[in-house]
Amino acid sequence: MSQMSGIHPTALVAPEAELHDSVRVGPYSIIEPDVIIDAECIIESCVRIFSGTRLGRGNRVCHGALLGCEPQDLSYHPAHAKPLIIGHHNHFREGVNISRGIKTPGGTRIGDNNYFMGNFHAGHDCIIGNHNVLGHGSVLAGHVTIGDHVFISGLAAIHQFTFMGDRVMIAGCAKIVKDIPPFTIGDGNPARVSGLNSIGLRRAGIPADVRVAIKIAYRQIYQSGVNIGEALDHLDKTPQIAEVEAIIRFFRRSQRGVTAHR
Repeated sequence: MSQMSGIHPTALVAPEAELHDSVRVGPYSIIEPDVIIDAECIIESCVRIFSGTRLGRGNRVCHGALLGCEPQDLSYHPAHAKPLIIGHHNHFREGVNISRGIKTPGGTRIGDNNYFMGNFHAGHDCIIGNHNVLGHGSVLAGHVTIGDHVFISGLAAIHQFTFMGDRVMIAGCAKIVKDIPPFTIGDGNPARVSGLNSIGLRRAGIPADVRVAIKIAYRQIYQSGVNIGEALDHLDKTPQIAEVEAIIRFFRRSQRGVTAHR
């Protein structure tokens, strides 16, 4: 590898691609035109980064990963292609495959400090927030939205147009067909909300009184014997902490429907 450029002599980097001088590119990787890679990124061996991809600072892309590839959508046409926009300090392990956008103006978007384990796949037009861990072999269909601090275990399958709130945990091999509300665990096939993500909340340093307030809110929503709309109205009658307000907003804004409690 050249000490000057950081680009291995076997790598194919299009002259039209824009790479910061500090970027390192490993053997046999391919970087297409209309790609922008910011400072301190490491592109390892046999990676392919397709046109329309933007990487922020400090990303690491491991062997065999594919970023910004054509969507697996029968309606796709190159004229309708949208970008893949990636933030800073993400880690893409071996065999990760993430599609570019096709149907939304912003395309596929990934935030900062996410960890994508091996053979993870995200379909077109997904939106992934910050500080998430996405397990080995898990798959997101198109138009999935994930909040922040979400943990998706291995081999989970997420249906298109579903939304996962902040600090959700998805169990291994789960099948997600509806939205998963914040601070909960989704488990099963099809998934149900099996309880609070209590361990995740404690590890995150969420105070005990906040955890109790979240638990009381979910007890009202899922176990009070009234329908969800009435439960939300009841919660709205009194001032709530920010975390409970986020839960209420999540339920009210859900388009696909929120996963039921086990």
